[in-house]
Amino acid sequence: MERSNRLFDIVKREWYRKLTFLFIAVLLWQLFETLEGYWWEETFSIVHGVLIAGTAIEMLFSGKRTLRGVLQLAAILAVNLYYTGFQYVPKGEGPWNEWQLWTDWFAANAGQLDPFLWISLAVWALLLSAGHWTRTRLQVIILIAFCLVTLLIGDSFSPLILWDNVAWSVFVGLAWLVAEHFSRFQAKHPDSWNHLIDYPASLILPTLLILALVMSSGLFVPSIAPVIKDPYTVWMESRGVAVPSFVGDKGSAGSTPSSTGDSRSGYSRQDDLLGEGFLFDYSTVMQVSTSHRSYWRGETKAFYTGDGWMDGPSERRESSVIGLMNGESLPVIDGAGETVETIEIVQTVTMVREEPLPVLFGAGPIRRITSLGIGDDQLSIPGRMAWLPASWELRWPLERSDVPYPTTYSLVSNVPILDEAGLREAGAILNGEQKNDIYLQLPDSLPARVRELAQEITRDAASDYDKAKLIEQYLKTEYPYTNTPDTGKRSSSDFVDAFLFEIQEGYCDYFSSAMAVLGRSAGLPTRWVKGYAPGISAIEETFFGGQPDMFDIDPNGSGTYTVRNADAHSWVEVYFEGYGWIPFEPTSGFAFPYSYAQQAQDISIDEIAPGTDPEPLETASSPVNVKLYAAAAFTAAAIAVAVLAIMRRRQIAAAFVRWRYRTYTTNQRIVLETEKLLRYGRRNGLNYSEQDTVRETVSHWSKVRRSLSEDFHEALRMFEKARYSGLTVTQDEAEQYAAKIKSIRERL
Repeated sequence: MERSNRLFDIVKREWYRKLTFLFIAVLLWQLFETLEGYWWEETFSIVHGVLIAGTAIEMLFSGKRTLRGVLQLAAILAVNLYYTGFQYVPKGEGPWNEWQLWTDWFAANAGQLDPFLWISLAVWALLLSAGHWTRTRLQVIILIAFCLVTLLIGDSFSPLILWDNVAWSVFVGLAWLVAEHFSRFQAKHPDSWNHLIDYPASLILPTLLILALVMSSGLFVPSIAPVIKDPYTVWMESRGVAVPSFVGDKGSAGSTPSSTGDSRSGYSRQDDLLGEGFLFDYSTVMQVSTSHRSYWRGETKAFYTGDGWMDGPSERRESSVIGLMNGESLPVIDGAGETVETIEIVQTVTMVREEPLPVLFGAGPIRRITSLGIGDDQLSIPGRMAWLPASWELRWPLERSDVPYPTTYSLVSNVPILDEAGLREAGAILNGEQKNDIYLQLPDSLPARVRELAQEITRDAASDYDKAKLIEQYLKTEYPYTNTPDTGKRSSSDFVDAFLFEIQEGYCDYFSSAMAVLGRSAGLPTRWVKGYAPGISAIEETFFGGQPDMFDIDPNGSGTYTVRNADAHSWVEVYFEGYGWIPFEPTSGFAFPYSYAQQAQDISIDEIAPGTDPEPLETASSPVNVKLYAAAAFTAAAIAVAVLAIMRRRQIAAAFVRWRYRTYTTNQRIVLETEKLLRYGRRNGLNYSEQDTVRETVSHWSKVRRSLSEDFHEALRMFEKARYSGLTVTQDEAEQYAAKIKSIRERL
């Protein structure tokens, strides 16, 4: 009885200190959500474990700080050992006093906990320092305000939706201020406090009721438009960017399966839940000057959950190469064999997007880094920058705030030349049972009809390569492309099953996931890849007013490509013995720019010394008068040609355009006519931004020119059919569309 009374006295005396650590742990938990996309899943699990263990020990144990510190350090170590999959490495054989053996033993074991252990210790130190610093009401308010401002900035200026985290932080802040009030009341009026504590229900219930009323009032008040715009909205609108309003939605936008929300295209930071629709965002991400057109590879995922993709256990524990040097050859695991012919692709990437990304992009696989820079200043490669030789990922250390993301970088890639005859002879199998398990993994919940469809598609295949091509062609021809799939048709719990049998339309994530799963069902080792499609070349930029398109004017040529958020893409890689991972493009309307044998003779820009010009050929000297006559004749001819070109410039330009685009399909012609209409409308006073989709532009124009609303929407329907449906427009339809566009332009 005496011991229980003593514990009760301790709780009465230290209750506020213990609650303080609980409040701080919840606030930090919400605050760390802003690091989504920067931290791995294991990092979040470890950090959450540290917060739970540290807070529990603070609340359960009293007395000396040393005891609690030792217990917390032990808990931190246990959490790290559990979530990192730590495997003990024994010391090598040798005398006990040999220093190198102990150094190697420590590095082999401690290296498995890097960087998770250091992050855990930093979080623990933050928890303790905040718990000891927040003594006064002002300090409590400062800490709460800091957390709220950070969450609000993250919600406004990043793709993350942090409304729930803000709500939790507000609730915890109110509860903390109430607790702080009672703590001061206890210190000033101990007798009254002791009387109040004898009836805890009269203290706790009114407090909870008030907090519940305050929080719930925000959910049930009538939906009205804001009287004053927040600073973020004012700032964005001053730059001409529309900010979507969610007034009245209570944060539920996009939460239902059929909602497309206001999400826009771009490089995905969350792949574990796929399927929502999106709007095309044509803002520029980067410009790539390259010796060959390619897809710009970012990351791979191998574990299919039924909802999306994530890194499998072996991928999360993949050994990385750090301490990289400029020009150093990067190792590649499961790449092309020595007998496979490859082509060297040299690319320089200039970033336009300011927000850093977790990887550097390049044709796969990257073999060398030749330079990094910020503007005109060259950077040394950060020590924590890592190359993952099995996943072919060049990871940038986002967790290092002192290392700025490069605005320009140059890479060299070695890409296998497509050899279909050789691939048909090769088997799609990886050496090692564990690797095959990774890339053949499928969830137990996958419906049987998906596996049956895979067998049906590939039953006539004579080789593994033919299996992959049959699956690729089946998806490209049987399912139309759309950025707003009707997810209301979905009833299956599996993403791929719902696409194949229920929704039956979608965008790249639908097609690529379906091919990866169907391929595995047919026994092919596959992995899911995301990055960017090639983008639009400088020639296309000139002739199409800067709008993205899918015209393959020079599908395997060098040049500078503008890559936009709308070019964010996903595709599939299939492994073939001796050839490594070969990309496949199952998305309707897209084509992977493979390298072929005739390109092997191309000269790499590394073979040309910078700043040098070819030496002129020596020729025999000619009499002076001959040179003068030749120069005069050449000058006169040039002037005559120039005058004729000026006089006939319109006819020449029209003829050049007809010749340059003589190979266009009917679908491409419709897209071209639409581009002409957009440019003509802008010249005649109709607002049109490169960031707007055609649908957004037509909606705006229809309000301004109501008499042309029906014509605008008719043109939009034909444009979307030609651009996204995968169906071929007839020649008559194309001619009628051109006449319709001409009529609209005349009426404008």
